[in-house]
Amino acid sequence: KMVGRARLRTEGTLIGPLFRITMSDHLSPEQRERYARHLALPGVGSEGQKKLLKSSVLVVGAGGLGSPALMYLAAAGVGRIGIVDNDKVSSSNLQRQIIHNTSSIGSAKVESASNWISELNPDIVVEEIKEKLTSENSIRVISNYDVVIDGTDNFESRYLIGDSCEILGKPWIFGSIHRFEGQVSSFNFKGGPNYRDLFPSPPPPELSPNCSEAGVLGILPGIVGTIQATEAIKIILDIGNCLSGELLVIDALTLDFRKLEFSTNTEREKVTTLSKNQEKGFSEISAKEFYDRRIGGWTPFLLDVRRSHEEQISSIGGTDVRIMHLEIPSRLEELPSQSDIVVYCRSGQRSDAVARFIVDSGLFNGMVYNLLGGINAWSDEADPSVVKY
Repeated sequence: KMVGRARLRTEGTLIGPLFRITMSDHLSPEQRERYARHLALPGVGSEGQKKLLKSSVLVVGAGGLGSPALMYLAAAGVGRIGIVDNDKVSSSNLQRQIIHNTSSIGSAKVESASNWISELNPDIVVEEIKEKLTSENSIRVISNYDVVIDGTDNFESRYLIGDSCEILGKPWIFGSIHRFEGQVSSFNFKGGPNYRDLFPSPPPPELSPNCSEAGVLGILPGIVGTIQATEAIKIILDIGNCLSGELLVIDALTLDFRKLEFSTNTEREKVTTLSKNQEKGFSEISAKEFYDRRIGGWTPFLLDVRRSHEEQISSIGGTDVRIMHLEIPSRLEELPSQSDIVVYCRSGQRSDAVARFIVDSGLFNGMVYNLLGGINAWSDEADPSVVKY
């Protein structure tokens, strides 16, 4: 339901698929005054401002990173903003989570943040999502937005966001803070690298304390979150150079800003975050086991989720269909609902995410397997004539 002038609240069920912003092709006099500095800016202008007003951004976490990101997205006129957070404001948050204030203590963070945005800019529709982002709801939630900003503070959530965005073809902006250091990068942008290309697997918990354990300079998330909002706006407007394939590292003590380049990792480890390995309907299978079971008469449906140019390099014999991983959500009807399915890609990363998504859809009664190590493992363990790349 509508709350006030521009707020939607969701508790358990996202309204997004039923809700779309209708925006006039012309800016009102009030909007021209509000966004005057954008209208005068080369690369933005009135067309760019209308793009912003018709765009949508999901911010996962209304904390230290989410606060400045939300504030500047709202000020810039991003028309629909989703906020995912199931936490409440505490006094210890106020040192860095500047969208909240003392009177907000005890309130839901999504409500506190939504109140601030509505006071700043009545043009904005805010969707309050009082849920934790999980493997059960991530695809549903993220699918309703153009761009995602990560304001979380743990590896589990980042891998979940990364894997979900890769399946859906959504760009997302990563941010991280630790004591006096911050990091920012844009993933999955126009086919660019994803989170697992930079961080193939999470470090041990003892090597990755969150800010409540390690501490953080209060102003640092303001810097990082503002850069994240900048990246989101550049992606929406398609201007400038985004941090795709680059990790921006910020040292608050020296004010050194460094860029580290990275690309798709040819030895990425398998995905394990969209769902747990033991969930009903999902399993993993090695190349050797798959080969032996097929020789014994097993005839699963074999799904290749690589891109077309990869198929031209090599394929596994007996492949039934190739559907690029980004197209899976719109082409599920092409898969058999009563048969076992084996999904493969180059190294097992994309196929793992797709296999879990197929299971999560609830439309299939057979087992869905991820081929561990992908076509490269198949070459090593089953058929050396298949070209590795």
